[in-house]
Amino acid sequence: MSVRVQPGLAERVWSSAGLNASSCMNCGVCVATCPMGIELLPRRLFRYVLLGMEDRVVQETEAIFSCLLCKLCEVSCPGDVHIADNVRALRRYINEQWYAG
Repeated sequence: MSVRVQPGLAERVWSSAGLNASSCMNCGVCVATCPMGIELLPRRLFRYVLLGMEDRVVQETEAIFSCLLCKLCEVSCPGDVHIADNVRALRRYINEQWYAG
């Protein structure tokens, strides 16, 4: 499966919606506390954004919008990443880029 890399995706998401995922250490502690069992958030999802893999981010739209924004993942995050805010930013970006009329 080929992946189109778009340099600057993180900056575009950040400028339009306030994403800041660079503090994520990809440790997986957040996954262990997710009541929805969404393994994707934020481990791989933030990496996709930082690496410019917009196609992969868009493929995960269902998971992004399934997040409860309960912040249980933030409580245990050793990097103090504002995961719920990042998910909101991604929702906003997806809505603006893909669903805006």
